[in-house]
Amino acid sequence: IINAHILTMDGKEFQSGYIETKNGKITAVGEMEDYNTTVNSDSGEVIDAGGRLTLPGFVEAHSHLGMWEDGLGFEGADGNEDTDPCTPQLRAIDSVNPFDYSFTEALMGGTTTAVTGVGSANPIGGQLSAIKTYGKRIDDMIVKSPVAIKAALGENPKSTYNDKNQTPITRMATAFIIREALSKAIEYKKSLDEYNSDPEENSKPDYDAKCEALLPVLNKELPIHFHAHRADDIFTALRIAKEFDINIAIVHCTEGHLIAEYLKDENVPIFLGPFLTDRSKPELKNLSIEAPRIFEEKNIPFAITTDHPETPLKFLNICAGIAVREGLSELTALKSVTSTPAKMLGIFDRVGSITVGKDADIVIWNDSPLSIMGKPYAVIAGGCRI
Repeated sequence: IINAHILTMDGKEFQSGYIETKNGKITAVGEMEDYNTTVNSDSGEVIDAGGRLTLPGFVEAHSHLGMWEDGLGFEGADGNEDTDPCTPQLRAIDSVNPFDYSFTEALMGGTTTAVTGVGSANPIGGQLSAIKTYGKRIDDMIVKSPVAIKAALGENPKSTYNDKNQTPITRMATAFIIREALSKAIEYKKSLDEYNSDPEENSKPDYDAKCEALLPVLNKELPIHFHAHRADDIFTALRIAKEFDINIAIVHCTEGHLIAEYLKDENVPIFLGPFLTDRSKPELKNLSIEAPRIFEEKNIPFAITTDHPETPLKFLNICAGIAVREGLSELTALKSVTSTPAKMLGIFDRVGSITVGKDADIVIWNDSPLSIMGKPYAVIAGGCRI
């Protein structure tokens, strides 16, 4: 790629630069004045960006892409196993259909990586995965799986199980189910450790798929992503995290701007959104597109999310743009859909910036991606022009 205005999103900017890719990886980035001496222009396809803004492919921090297929009802709804309120053992990759047309739309809209997974019907729903938006076989699309365990607080578990006349129908019971699962996993881990330290003296515990799935959480190898809208639910998630000494992220964080002074001290990843949606339930009454600006003013890092299909993933750039309209800086907006989510998700070694060694997911824009008129001029996914 030559003659590109490159925002690498790792701290460097080239007003007129080039990018070289090979075998799906970025192999060189620099100024155009160095192009002839460092790059063999005959080695492959050359795309002249014509001065257009060039960014890393967008990273969606939270979605249900391929879990609720576009245009289908029950037949394509594979995101909530609401027959059991505690299902940490379920894997998102076993439900994702890469042939859902939303993948193509997301890719052509500039998003090349997305976290997808279970919904919020269960207090603990299952494992989330970070995947590419391009490919035919999910196994080949994985960036990191699992990337987190999904948990949910508030109205969604309450309404799901109230309709079944089954626990949980209160916030108390929802929190209890999460605590119970983590406590059982602690005891399971203790029994495993005792057995492994002395197999002759100790019995091996019976295999427990739920506890096994939570062991990486206890070991701080995986975070729990808590669906939480209301301020009290956000505080419950933080309370549980401290009780069990685990890493978490807050997904949606709808009333987070009302408690920003508290969240600043907590230092947990926050995924804000969706914003291009209605206040469809009581806990969304304080939804505000000004939240990103408030978070920026408080110096609280965040990513912006569509929560696809709540807002179609193809509009991730518009979600960031609307936040700019309400006072968010353009640079922070771009970070919120590139480097910031990649860092928060633990996948910045592969995506989120135009850096040598990372995946060659690059988007050349015909206008500012934060504008309603912004549209990709060219999308390069895994080093191939789409």
